Amino acid sequence: MDKENKTAQDYVIIDLKHVFDTLLKRVWLIAIVSLITAALGFSMAAFVVTPKYSANIMMYVNNRGETESAGPSSSEVDAAQKLVKTYIVIIKSRTNLEKVIEKAQVPYSYEQLSGMIQAASVNGTEVMRITVTCKDPYEAANIANAIADMMPKAISDVITGSSVNKVDSAVPNLNKVSPGIVKYTALGFFGGFALIVLILTVAAILDDTVHDEDYIVERYQYPLLAVVPDLTEEKTGEHTYGHQKTSGARRQK
Repeated sequence: MDKENKTAQDYVIIDLKHVFDTLLKRVWLIAIVSLITAALGFSMAAFVVTPKYSANIMMYVNNRGETESAGPSSSEVDAAQKLVKTYIVIIKSRTNLEKVIEKAQVPYSYEQLSGMIQAASVNGTEVMRITVTCKDPYEAANIANAIADMMPKAISDVITGSSVNKVDSAVPNLNKVSPGIVKYTALGFFGGFALIVLILTVAAILDDTVHDEDYIVERYQYPLLAVVPDLTEEKTGEHTYGHQKTSGARRQK
């Protein structure tokens, strides 16, 4: 019974051609908005967001006793690779990070410092790279070197028979790692593009204005019985037509 009582107002017709024509007519607006948001993204990256810098140290993971002189076997190398994750957990423990803070004399809590440190195996080898990222390149190098000095004893105290040796010290890197200007500019451009296209599409779908008599025939396939002329404007003796509402043809939804 409810289905029988439904009227045309219960349905919505999405005219894709009308939406496409609307976007095509407003392509200038889409371009302007996209360029403005791209400029905003560039400005954020260049002048607003605090730049960050990183410094790296490289450590060799050794799970053999220090007195052994024979070269590492393949099984020992595999074990050393697996130990890298364990070493990372040990390094980022509260006790060891507090020692790093004291040695480097930096104003961070151990939670803050933990978020600044990343570590991983280098290409699946037993060499581990530890990266420190912060807002000052010299401070990043200072913290990384403090970790390198603290790490051998911290590891040997926890894991018997294992050790780490410094491969490479950290030096200040003046090239910022974030924010990326190209990335922020691209995000601003495509974000603005998507937003204005969405707004124009919704506006076109919700627009129920009949713009001319051809619109009724093309969209609803109803014959046109009559139009109301706009008598307020005349050009060369002929009446011009303004915005029209449907006359004799009921809008179908």
